[in-house]
Amino acid sequence: MIVLLTGAGGQLGRAVQAAAPAGTKLRAVTHAELDIADEPAVRSALRTHGPELVINTAAFTRVDDAETHPEDAMRANGAGPAVLAAACRDSRAWLVHVSSDYVFDGTQNQPYAPSAQPNPLGVYGRTKLAGEIAVKQVLASASTVVRSSWVYSAGHRNFLTTMLQRMGAGTELRVVSDQIGAPTATSGLARVLWALAERRAAGIYHWCDSGVASWYDFAVAIAEEAVAARLLTAAATVLPVASAEYKVLAPRPRYSLLDKRDTERLLGFSAPHWRAVLRQTLKQLAAQPAAGAGA
Repeated sequence: MIVLLTGAGGQLGRAVQAAAPAGTKLRAVTHAELDIADEPAVRSALRTHGPELVINTAAFTRVDDAETHPEDAMRANGAGPAVLAAACRDSRAWLVHVSSDYVFDGTQNQPYAPSAQPNPLGVYGRTKLAGEIAVKQVLASASTVVRSSWVYSAGHRNFLTTMLQRMGAGTELRVVSDQIGAPTATSGLARVLWALAERRAAGIYHWCDSGVASWYDFAVAIAEEAVAARLLTAAATVLPVASAEYKVLAPRPRYSLLDKRDTERLLGFSAPHWRAVLRQTLKQLAAQPAAGAGA
């Protein structure tokens, strides 16, 4: 199968490449190589590569920056998926598109089902929802939209790597304790994207690692597991704070846990607990040549 992967330079794009099934002819392109909102370029790429499947991991993911650069966010998260969907429709390629828990407002107190009504709070969430809507309108019967949450990896700038850097510097950390969700490693999410693509599962699906955490819980776990993995010599001090005390540009949903039971039933496997995946991620990071105590 010939597959075109967009956003290949990002943390999820790299994980999708690493998880590619044997025998896949993967054509991976970065944003520098293909702007997904550039319609002539996208159509040319599909003609050149002739993919049966397109996996879109390209996105504007800097949530606070989206508030000050809404046009850039909409180009990548809204216009880009619309262009991809139209090109896939015309070339008869299946599209897998990745979205976010930030399409929800966080006001309910139970996990959000795929059918729950979106109501994004900020620019990032609104642009991700625009991308979803475009894909569904243009390519409803030949696309898979996958929402995920709190995505991280060991190799890119994200919450995990930022925390490790600050902890290694001995910084006392203040982390929000009243926003609830589920940390999700790119490795597992990539596996799910491939599995849903293989099944040509049309519609919206949710995926996150199992369990529940606040950002504070996540940070404390990073500190403890990093010491166990000998990435840090001592656990950092992490203090819980309320969202109101931690000023950021973009509003965040207070509760964005995703109901992934339909996805688990379809695929025949369950998501591992987020802390177990975090532990394994840090062990792998510690085994890399550049890693070391106090890093």
